[in-house]
Amino acid sequence: MLLLEIILSSNQIPGIGKKIAATIISEIGEIDRFDNPNKLVAFTGVDPSVFESGKFTASRIRITKRGSSRLRHALFMAVRCAIRENRKSKTTCEIIPRNKRMRQFYDKKREEGKPFRVTGIACVDKLLHWIYALLKSKTTFQVLA
Repeated sequence: MLLLEIILSSNQIPGIGKKIAATIISEIGEIDRFDNPNKLVAFTGVDPSVFESGKFTASRIRITKRGSSRLRHALFMAVRCAIRENRKSKTTCEIIPRNKRMRQFYDKKREEGKPFRVTGIACVDKLLHWIYALLKSKTTFQVLA
């Protein structure tokens, strides 16, 4: 219950609402099971799987998908909500992203020529690292000004 309160308190990570936070916490369980964030990423199943045999090296690298599909789906939806642009108010034309850090990372990867889904999985990886850090240290998410 404490972990859910940490995620939900004061609009913790933009893009993650109550339902997505509850799904993430219920699928992850106790964060103390993981020594580092890469183990959490592997548990989720969004880590790359490398296919090599002898001199052959595959040109396309896919994710392993060995974890919970519900967790992967919830994280991908959280990323989509975080990078989505939101008008500041109906009277102004200023458009701001919901999560500025995630949008900057997303735009950087898209400028590198990465496709949408590859960029989305990279953002899920970054989001998992953030969640791991927040749950381990029990601190709040710092929003960019």
